[in-house]
Amino acid sequence: MKLSLFSAALAVVVPAVSAEVYIKEQFNDDGWTDRWTVSSDWKSKSELGEWEQTSGKWYGIESDKGIQTSQDARFYGISAPMTKTFNSSDGKDLVIQYSVKHEQKLDCGGAYIKLLPGGDKFEATKFGGDAPYGVMFGPDVCGSNKRTHVILHSDKKDENLLIKKNVSCETDQLSHLYTFVLRPDNTFEVFVDNKSVRAGKLDDEFDFLAEKEIKDPDQSKPSDWVDEREIVDPDDEKPEGYDDIPMEISDPDAAKPDDWDDEDDGEWEPPMVDNPDYKGPWEPKMIPNPDYKGPWEHPMIPNPDYEYDNNMHAVCSGGCSHVGFELWQVTSGTIFDDIIVTDSLEEAQEFAKETFFKKKDSEKDMYDAVQAEERKKADEAMADEMDDEDFDMDMGDEF
Repeated sequence: MKLSLFSAALAVVVPAVSAEVYIKEQFNDDGWTDRWTVSSDWKSKSELGEWEQTSGKWYGIESDKGIQTSQDARFYGISAPMTKTFNSSDGKDLVIQYSVKHEQKLDCGGAYIKLLPGGDKFEATKFGGDAPYGVMFGPDVCGSNKRTHVILHSDKKDENLLIKKNVSCETDQLSHLYTFVLRPDNTFEVFVDNKSVRAGKLDDEFDFLAEKEIKDPDQSKPSDWVDEREIVDPDDEKPEGYDDIPMEISDPDAAKPDDWDDEDDGEWEPPMVDNPDYKGPWEPKMIPNPDYKGPWEHPMIPNPDYEYDNNMHAVCSGGCSHVGFELWQVTSGTIFDDIIVTDSLEEAQEFAKETFFKKKDSEKDMYDAVQAEERKKADEAMADEMDDEDFDMDMGDEF
C-alpha cells in the first residue's frame, strides 16, 4: 500500500515529456533558400521548374508565405534536413503535417511530401523520384483520379506499400491541411483540416504481412464434382422441318407497280421481309441439373509463412533525416506551407492553430472577393463584345 502511494506521488511530480519537433518550416523569411536545396542534378535544367516564395493571389495574412510551383509541365524537386533524425526504434509516434493550396485548379500533378533517410550521405541536389523514402504522403490529382497518397516503406519486404483503399483529397483552390500519424502500436490515422478521414491497423490497410490463410495445396476439385447448374433436357427434340423455315419471306402485301415493264425493268420480284415464323437456330431447352452440387470452394489452411510483424510501423528503422517534395505538375501554381514533423499530434495541432487556422477564414474571404471581381470583369467583357456585335449588325443594315 505504501509503495502504491509513493508511486502515485512520484507520478504527480514527474514532468510530462515534451514533444520532439524534427522540423518546422513556414517559408516566411529569405533564409528558406539556405535551409532548402533544389534538386538541380535530378533532371536537366529545361525539365525542372522553379520554386517561388509567395503569399499567393489570395491569402489570410499577406506576410505569410509559402513556396509555389511556377512553371507548367515541369518536374519539381526540393528537400531540407531535419534538425534531428527520427528513428522508429525510439518507439515514438510519427506525425507529418503541412498545408497545400492549388491556386491553379490543378488538373494533373502531385503535391505529396516525403520523409527521407540518408543522414550525412543524403545527396540533396540528386533527390528525385528514385530516391528511397520512409513515407510518401499527400494529395495527388490527375483527371478523375483524386487521392491522398499514403505509402509506407516495408523493410521486411523492401517495398513501398500503398494503402489499399483510396483516401480522398481536397480539390478546390483554397489551402488545406494534411496530417499523417503513424504509431508504434502499428496503427495510423489521416486528417484533412484536422478532421480524421481514415484510421486503422497497418496490417488491415497495407500489405505488410502474408495472408493468414492460403488454399490447401493438397486439395483439388474432385473429378466427379458437378458444378453445372443446368443441363440439356434429354426429352426435348427439334421439331420436324424446323431448319427449313427461312429467315426471310416475300412481302405478302407487296404488289408490282402499275408502271413496271418486264421487258425494260426485268422480272419483278417482291421485296423480302422478316419471317415471323423464323425463331433462329434451334437450341434444346435447359433444365435444372439434378446432380448439381454448387460451386466448389477450395479448402483453406493456415499460411505457414504468416507471421505478425511488430515493426510494421518502423518506416525509419535506420533513421529519417530529411523531408522533400519531388513532383510533376502539368499546371503549376501549388503552394506548400506550414510543415512540421514531430512525435506529438497535439504539438502538430497546436502549430496548426498558430498558422493554418489563424488565416483560413480570411483567406476564404479574399478568395471569394477575387472570384467575384473576376466574374464581374468577365460579364463586362461579354457585354462589350455583344455591344460590338450589335454595332456591326446595325452598320450592315445601313448598307
